[in-house]
Amino acid sequence: MKYYLIAGEASGDLHAANLMRELKVVDANAQFRFWGGDKMQAQGGTLVKHYKDLAFMGFAEVVMNLRTILRNINFCKKDILTYQPDVVILVDYPGFNLRIAKFMKRQGIKVFYYISPQIWAWKEGRVHGIKKTVDRMFVILPFEEAFYKKYNYPVDFVGHPLLDALAQRRPDQEFRQRNGLGQKPLIALLPGSRKQEIQRMLPILLSVVHRFTAYDFVVAGLSHIEPEFYEQAAKGQLYKLVTDQTYALLEHSQAALVTSGTATLETALLNTPQVVCYKGGTLSYLIAKQVIKVPYIALVNLIMDRKVVEELIQNDLTEARLESALKELLQPAKRTQMQQDYEMLREKLGGPGASARAAQLMWAELNE
Repeated sequence: MKYYLIAGEASGDLHAANLMRELKVVDANAQFRFWGGDKMQAQGGTLVKHYKDLAFMGFAEVVMNLRTILRNINFCKKDILTYQPDVVILVDYPGFNLRIAKFMKRQGIKVFYYISPQIWAWKEGRVHGIKKTVDRMFVILPFEEAFYKKYNYPVDFVGHPLLDALAQRRPDQEFRQRNGLGQKPLIALLPGSRKQEIQRMLPILLSVVHRFTAYDFVVAGLSHIEPEFYEQAAKGQLYKLVTDQTYALLEHSQAALVTSGTATLETALLNTPQVVCYKGGTLSYLIAKQVIKVPYIALVNLIMDRKVVEELIQNDLTEARLESALKELLQPAKRTQMQQDYEMLREKLGGPGASARAAQLMWAELNE
């Protein structure tokens, strides 16, 4: 079979890569062409565009880059028609992917969607377009199945693929030595995967460094962001940087300050106590506040349907609030409670095997 996959972010690259690995298990003749990143590329096939060239965050930023986005969409449509795949597999990234789904439906090309857009948070009306254009939806959060059921649209809950990624891990005993980290306890900083959010978030996350001199603050860097960019964004604050070792950093850290997104769930599944932080552009935040319907931004809190981790959002994300939240997080009682909640979270998400389940269901559907 010929598969065309589209992932537009780092998390999509990870999950799509695991899916590709499992598709090769069920389909020995699998051929891949894709938009994604290094992890997908490692599975073989042809990388058309890297997600680092697609990442625009926030309402205002999307409007400013609209011409580039539309040009990418048109190029993608033509590239798919030239390739003529058996199926297009869309991975999250809804602003782009839902337009592709609509076009593919008109062309008679089968469309699978892996990792649902978060339409339960905002733009709920998109569900009607999904019903018309997506042949099969594979969801990874337990409450999404019930959400779609309200609209008489059956979906497959396959479990969360992060559990697959983490099940493959082995403790990294050489992490500290390899990265020149001393004996001080570590606090991990996850400022995001896009330059815009790193520029906005890193100075805030580092603002409390001088209050916790007994700890080393270590930034989880990514190889597609040059070290000089982190240095410029830090504005003279002290920090250490490790690159493409986020999981190992979290495993060795006492606590983490995490920019909202998939990273909050990764941090929880690695059992690291965290404070979830978010600050967007003023216009983007005001618009989001009007349209987003869910009570939390952290996936941990959404899945548990209660506040497990502290969320510091927009005007609440101040140096004083961050210092207070981190101090509390470093107390034994708070850490123990949060880690007990994390164990309940794992139970809700089910065990490993999401990628394999999704691949088997896709293969069966393609062979009907």
